[in-house]
Amino acid sequence: MDFSYALTPFLTWLVAGISKFIINSIKARQLAFGLIGYGGLPSNHSAIVSSMAALIAFKEGIGHPAFGVAITLAFIVMLDANSLRRQVGKHAVVINKLANGAPDHQSLRERMGHTRVEIASGIVVGIAVASVVNVILA
Repeated sequence: MDFSYALTPFLTWLVAGISKFIINSIKARQLAFGLIGYGGLPSNHSAIVSSMAALIAFKEGIGHPAFGVAITLAFIVMLDANSLRRQVGKHAVVINKLANGAPDHQSLRERMGHTRVEIASGIVVGIAVASVVNVILA
């Protein structure tokens, strides 16, 4: 049984998450537990979907229908991260400013989406993890 299809996204999530934590901690000059979540470098979502598309390409080839499905899903996730979620973050900034001082206002998370560099770094992480898993479990 080939466990690489289950292992790859999990390992990618782990590598991207640890990388993001280290990068955020270095930038903040302290352990950045409060910065874990949406946004930041590398994009976890982009890394995960890219790792699966890459693994399918390595194992089945780019002509396989599963690769088409995986790459379509990857594009949807990356477009969402760059456009919709970034807009949600921009809206949160304005809402927080408008509601500043309101007694019942809970501050909304403002860092939601990803820049193109964060998405590209997620793609690199995803492909790298998929290639390592493919070589080790081949």
